[in-house]
Amino acid sequence: MPAAGETSAAACDGRPSRYESQKRRDWNTFGQYLCNHRPPLELSRCSGAHVLEFLRYLDQFGKTKVHAVGCPFFGQTCPPGPCPCPLRQAWGSLDAIVGRLRAAFEENGGLPEVNPFGTRAVRLYLREVRDAQAKARGIAYEKKKRKRQRFLPRQPAPAAPAAGSDTASSCSVNGQAAAADGTRQLYDSLILIPGGAPAPAR
Repeated sequence: MPAAGETSAAACDGRPSRYESQKRRDWNTFGQYLCNHRPPLELSRCSGAHVLEFLRYLDQFGKTKVHAVGCPFFGQTCPPGPCPCPLRQAWGSLDAIVGRLRAAFEENGGLPEVNPFGTRAVRLYLREVRDAQAKARGIAYEKKKRKRQRFLPRQPAPAAPAAGSDTASSCSVNGQAAAADGTRQLYDSLILIPGGAPAPAR
């Protein structure tokens, strides 16, 4: 998949991203392959078998050394010398090409349910290429394990206060408020004179 930085930068510049350029190039290459097919093949009649032929056709342009079973360097990651084993397309390159062509097929009007690049035969072929190249080159392709989410235990909810305590506390608050109001009213009704004694009523 294209990187977010590349996509945003390309969008600002008005030019296609690297992913879009590669997808267009792969689509044009596949279209040329269909035209050169004998007999010529239409896209609507293309099947998973034709996709496999195309992937094998791409091997002649590969740059990855894949050692044969009888090669003394079979299974070695870094062979010490040259050997006559052929060059092939690396599994990662084929997998990326298939992904881009699968997207391009649907972008050019193809239906997902008849997409030849998403057939089971293509998936099995890519898996076989991956396993064969892993043994020949001594490289292990491991899937990234998803991290399991750890769920913290739920904290027990605080116990609700008893109904009686709520009533008692509310009554106490109301009583204190009433007493304060009464004192304020009594203070307001008194007319203080110098010396602190209240003035006699007339």
